[in-house]
Amino acid sequence: MDVPGGAPSRGQFVVLQERRGARASEVTPSSTVPREQAEVLTTVAPEVGPLAAETVARRNPEPWWLRSGVRPYLFAADLLAFGLAGLLAPRTDPALSLVWAVSLIAFAVAGLYRSRLTFSLLDDIPALFTGIAVGFTARLSIPAVFDRVEPARSLIAHALVLLVCVSAFRSAAYFAVRLSRRQGRIQHQTVILGAGALGAHLARILIDHPKYGLAPVGFIDSNPSPRLRPLLPVPVLGPYEQLDSLIREHSVRDVIVAFGEKRESELVDLLRTCDRLHVQVFIVPRLYELHNVSRGTDDVRGIPLVRTREPAFRRPRWRTKRLFDLVVAASALLVLSPVLALCALAVRREGGPGVIFRQERVGLDGRPFDLLKFRSLSPVNEQESQTQWNIQNDHRLGPVGRFLRRTSLDELPQLWNIVKGDMSLVGPRPERPFFVAQFADRIPRYVARHRVPAGLTGWAQAHGLRGDTSIEERARFDNYYIENWSLWLDVKILVRTVGQVLRREGG
Repeated sequence: MDVPGGAPSRGQFVVLQERRGARASEVTPSSTVPREQAEVLTTVAPEVGPLAAETVARRNPEPWWLRSGVRPYLFAADLLAFGLAGLLAPRTDPALSLVWAVSLIAFAVAGLYRSRLTFSLLDDIPALFTGIAVGFTARLSIPAVFDRVEPARSLIAHALVLLVCVSAFRSAAYFAVRLSRRQGRIQHQTVILGAGALGAHLARILIDHPKYGLAPVGFIDSNPSPRLRPLLPVPVLGPYEQLDSLIREHSVRDVIVAFGEKRESELVDLLRTCDRLHVQVFIVPRLYELHNVSRGTDDVRGIPLVRTREPAFRRPRWRTKRLFDLVVAASALLVLSPVLALCALAVRREGGPGVIFRQERVGLDGRPFDLLKFRSLSPVNEQESQTQWNIQNDHRLGPVGRFLRRTSLDELPQLWNIVKGDMSLVGPRPERPFFVAQFADRIPRYVARHRVPAGLTGWAQAHGLRGDTSIEERARFDNYYIENWSLWLDVKILVRTVGQVLRREGG
């Protein structure tokens, strides 16, 4: 593979070197790369660590009891409804707790606890009925567990009572939400990307109908139409490039993407700014007049809004990923300690002292860290270590080094990087600052890979993209992984990686 030459332009890449207790503005460039290649990575993470939390709290004017949205209150309403139904039921069912648990899970799967712009009991009745039916079906499927089996007539009566109670409590909760929005108690500051005719129409709707809970504060557009500008109900706040700072300045909670002059491919990078700022993004689909509205789609007076998926690293399940990494990596270090010892001995015998090779790589939010590997060969100097792309065909590579690379055993010390928190088991493979600076300059959305921790293996590597393979393809696979992350996807990647190691498909 030809490595692109030439120094990248200033401002293309950021190496964030965070110090304990230091503010983001006090970062210093990495000492191992030229200064012009060590710029601040603002395209990936405007704020990191505790500074981000402070920023979010500072621009979130809502009281603490509203910051979790409607989910806890809808859940509490359902629990109260279940309790009342238990008191009103014709007979006491010993399996009532099972019915409740299964029904609540079914409600969650059906999306009855998600945030929505429009709350309608009539829209939710089918899902409520289905959830309760699933709960009672589970009750009937395991009668042997309980001492007494309720007659079918009693179960049907109980299910109807439960449906009525849940509907009544939900109706009251929905009314309270709508009333709070109309009275201004629940209103999210909103900006609209695109000051065209559609954007202006949306702004007027949201102003005239506060029941949606979105309060437009302005438009973001680099080239608003002079003809339409006097007709806009709220001002144009600034160009697209200032989205990050405008979100902070105006305490924005929601962003609506209407049609504007900006191309969709350019909007992708801009909207990823919102990932770290806890901003919800709605997108008006192209040809929205032909768009089918589903349960996952909101609509504003007949205009569909597609709610983008919450970034993986903002979901509660992301915390389980770190726990999974820690348990698996620590266990692997313990189980594989004899293998690690044999590898270290072989490297020592072939190349002398210095078994572990440390190399600076770029990880989460562009921060550098020292990646650990078993030494395959000794570089001539630090410059060669940082700038030589691949040593697979290097004549200096000995039998031990070649075997370690072929079997990927040279990567095992990175389990300690995972335990320390520098890396994850699964994520985009980290690269050296020298090459990241060049790839960021010529490959679209390459730096977006750094939104999550680097990994021992990744979605790109699971598809055979290792060694001298397309960097553009790797970036595309890595960003796909970030957008579609799940614990099961991590498991799939690990299983595929083990298969590749057993087939000796290392680099």
